[in-house]
Amino acid sequence: MSVNNGITYVGLDAHRKSINVAVILPDAEGISDQWQIAHDPRCVKRLATKLLAMSAAPVVAAYEAGPCGYALQRRLEALGIECWVVAPSLVPVKPGERIKTDRRDACKLASLLQAGLLTRVHPPSPEQEALRDLSRAREDARHDLMRARHRLSKMLLRQGLCFSETRNWTKKHRAWLRSLRLEQPGAQQVVDHYLLAIDQTEQRLDELENRLTEHAASAPYAQPVGWLRCLRGVDTVTAMIILTELHDFRRFASPRDLMAYLGLIPSESSSSTRVRRGSITKAGNSHLRRVLIEAAWNYRHRPAVSAAMKARRKHQPAAVIAIADRAQVRLHRRYFKLKEAYQKPHNVVTVAIARELAGFIWAVLNHQPAP
Repeated sequence: MSVNNGITYVGLDAHRKSINVAVILPDAEGISDQWQIAHDPRCVKRLATKLLAMSAAPVVAAYEAGPCGYALQRRLEALGIECWVVAPSLVPVKPGERIKTDRRDACKLASLLQAGLLTRVHPPSPEQEALRDLSRAREDARHDLMRARHRLSKMLLRQGLCFSETRNWTKKHRAWLRSLRLEQPGAQQVVDHYLLAIDQTEQRLDELENRLTEHAASAPYAQPVGWLRCLRGVDTVTAMIILTELHDFRRFASPRDLMAYLGLIPSESSSSTRVRRGSITKAGNSHLRRVLIEAAWNYRHRPAVSAAMKARRKHQPAAVIAIADRAQVRLHRRYFKLKEAYQKPHNVVTVAIARELAGFIWAVLNHQPAP
């Protein structure tokens, strides 16, 4: 039975080189037409013209989020076609379905869109996406630095060289690294190459953090960054990662919505009287989840306001500072209750603290500023 709501539904299976198109016209029984086009701006423009000419009804299209990003969605929106980017992990799948092709995927998206069974992803604006890419480039540089340091330390360990006077990557450790002279010329060349790679990656990381800091001082980020920096474990870079990954914070109606988006809530498989909860779902944004877990480690320390935190809180709203103080007291108490009274593993405790920290972040960003 068709859905008579006067809308033309379009399923798009988008790839780097091609797009498979499936169309359901108003009052049609099943797929009305399907074809394939090249994935380039001119073909997308012709596709929009053809879809608008097929029926006088409004056109709504949908494709799955993936490596193609939001460029196709923005092109179609500019050409007058409403376009959804949908979450692939939430697309319904029939358990007995064993055939998957691009044509079938396009038809499936059109049918599910018509039935209202797709979950829409909230797309960022081009400016928000650019700043999010900047924060993720900083994260990539951080991972590259860790790998470069590991390569050098493991190579030296194979040579029987191990520094034990202080922690690694202090000034004293770096001076020791540069003073090394290995017997084999090839081995010395490897050490020099790894040291150069570490220096270059550190420069990249510093440059990216400086760019993020510059954006944090300008609108519209300056005010919410100042609020978030009142929380323990959250400084400028962490605050920018939170804001760029969430972009439009108003879409989270409650703290639980934010926790679920971050994949910090427990998974569950319950039936009848049996209730079984497992590890966290790990759904949603993994970048932000990692940042919050790192920040949660700070709450193992007793509540205190250091000189650096006092400086960060200067000129910030009293309501935000009060929320941050409540977070310190509650999360520290919660940490040791789970750790000492319930004997939970420290990783499990930290994830639980990160989940509650997400709730305090929601409260900070949703507080009502004084008029």
